[in-house]
Amino acid sequence: MTTETAPQVESPTRLRRAITGPLLFAFILGDVLGAGIYALMGVLSEKVGGMLWAPLLLALLLAMLTAGSYAELVTKYPRAGGAAVFAERAFHSPLVSFLVGFSMLAAGVTSAAGLAIAFAGDYLGTFLDLPTIPVAIAFLALVALLNARGIRESMGANLVMTAIELSGLVIVIAVVAVFFFGGGGDASRTVEGPEGTGVAIAVLSGAVIAYYSFVGFETSANMIEEVKNPRRTYPRALFGALITAGAVYILVGLASSIALPPAELQESSGPLLAVVEATGAGIPSWLFSLIALVAVANGALLTMIMVSRLTYGMAEQGLLPAALGRVLPKRKTPWVAILTTTLVAMGLTLVGDLATLAETVVLLLLVVFLSVNVSVLVLRRDRVEHDHFRVWTFVPVLGIASCILLLTQRRPAVWLFGAILLAVGGVLYALARWSRRHADKKNAPSGGEPAGDQKENHEHA
Repeated sequence: MTTETAPQVESPTRLRRAITGPLLFAFILGDVLGAGIYALMGVLSEKVGGMLWAPLLLALLLAMLTAGSYAELVTKYPRAGGAAVFAERAFHSPLVSFLVGFSMLAAGVTSAAGLAIAFAGDYLGTFLDLPTIPVAIAFLALVALLNARGIRESMGANLVMTAIELSGLVIVIAVVAVFFFGGGGDASRTVEGPEGTGVAIAVLSGAVIAYYSFVGFETSANMIEEVKNPRRTYPRALFGALITAGAVYILVGLASSIALPPAELQESSGPLLAVVEATGAGIPSWLFSLIALVAVANGALLTMIMVSRLTYGMAEQGLLPAALGRVLPKRKTPWVAILTTTLVAMGLTLVGDLATLAETVVLLLLVVFLSVNVSVLVLRRDRVEHDHFRVWTFVPVLGIASCILLLTQRRPAVWLFGAILLAVGGVLYALARWSRRHADKKNAPSGGEPAGDQKENHEHA
């Protein structure tokens, strides 16, 4: 992996560049780490027995492939909009760009709605008995206010919550280490495979599940217009955060296998809590509930930051109404995009049961990842004047193969729901194009050319 050299120039932007390297690292790490890891070890143990570290390592390597493609394209084209911008440049089709961006938007808003429901129900319910849907809506409103206040304030909140998230996993690793070096546990379980299944097949099957523990890094592409010195900062923060998350996950996997046999991990509804209890450390169970609550809140904040910036970027491209690109003059935050995406997420919380939608999120993200990996190869001949990160050619090729492999693991019902969402997106795109052309004709002078300001508004289309 190399960096093509040329003068360092920051692209002009209407957003405020307030995100430093450490803040971007914390953003990506906070989005990758999540409450899901607290249940993952039990699910993985059903697939791989005590070899929990193996599918986590393979999943990290698979995620790094697509991350490499993101690093090249984000530093080559540092604009909000992420995958939608890359697709537009690669395929020269506003429709393809819209569908890729819409897939990311649909995945993000649906994910935020699910996180809000989880926050209000499963996690906050441990401490307070409150109605789930009203609390979820109020929670999303608070997230929107923080998001609109400013990117620096949002990133500061993320920094605190990411530290709390990480502390929960560090506690698990530390107490098991003390337990093990004090003569407890059984390290031989870490190389015990499942009964009746080949190790290679079991690890691959487990990696398909573990892969989604690394999803979240892609959201950072939509923050690039607010990052200082993005072409230098972004690759370091991206790979550093993924490697950090992977190392923590692998150590948690090793700790879980050492502390408990696979059968007990599988039977527990809270595997990591069971691991800590097995060491006799005496850490209260409510502490893990509190940490999981913070993890869910952080995930919702970061997801809503992403979808609002993606909406802003697509409006700048002319793929969504121009009003969605409006920015608060003082705060420099895309307030219309924040308001719109928050209202949609609030509406989705009314669905209540988001199990199929959660699987659809994964499907849509894989479609986005596939597009990004293909775009890297297509855009190799497109030269830019500034320096940027360049990934080895085999990386996006393997990234394409990994996305196809993971797509084959989706249920038919999820494919159907994803197709319906994309069809809805296609209809919205057609309506947006029609209304834009109608407005152009209405505002055009007698010569037939769009008025000056109209023409300027569509330079990005």
